[in-house]
Amino acid sequence: MKLSRILSNRNGVSRRNANFLIASGRVAVNDLICRDPAAEVDRFSWVRMDGEIIQEAKTCHYLMLHKPAGFLSATLDDTHRTVMELITPELREDLHIAGRLDRASTGLLILTNDGRWSRQLTEPRIKIPKVYRVGTAYPISPDTPHRFAEGIWFEYEQLTTSPAPLEILAPCEARVTIYEGRYHQVKRIFHAVGNRVTALHRERMGTIWLDHTLAVGEYRPLTAEEISLMPD
Repeated sequence: MKLSRILSNRNGVSRRNANFLIASGRVAVNDLICRDPAAEVDRFSWVRMDGEIIQEAKTCHYLMLHKPAGFLSATLDDTHRTVMELITPELREDLHIAGRLDRASTGLLILTNDGRWSRQLTEPRIKIPKVYRVGTAYPISPDTPHRFAEGIWFEYEQLTTSPAPLEILAPCEARVTIYEGRYHQVKRIFHAVGNRVTALHRERMGTIWLDHTLAVGEYRPLTAEEISLMPD
């Protein structure tokens, strides 16, 4: 929100007067004087005028959850349990999910209240790598890595997917990396080569790996390093 609007939302402060107060150097954002009425200020910033608090900064939350099977990646559902039920109640209200997993899938799930940060994980044009360990119904054919590297044609979207590096770990197990977030993408690319996904476990999003010490259903705050390693 523009700084002038934050001030003008106060009773008795017009937009014109807000602009004057800011230009006069009477307004500080995070303890630094800001003279630009059009400066964008997020809800995680303190705003003060003449030392008086105009906006109190909200606390940023960045959580890593080891998602169990059977939970929806949703904030609310009338039928199924959601991952929000695994989070302590006082944190739930502001959180959203950055990169969903379907109900049967497991592994790394990121929850945050910082929309600008989470867009770095989910914005398609940024092409953040997402790494999955996959179990399949049938042995993975030797030509599958080549097929995935070429991209798979999706008839419904009328497009070819980006190359998806595939590492075969066992006859019916592999690790695949995708750079998009299309609907059921991993399941669909395996279906396109005549196989079926029976287990899907996300290990990594961007530079953030699932903590191997985190038990299924548990969560922890991201470290400062994990947060800062995301691209701006």
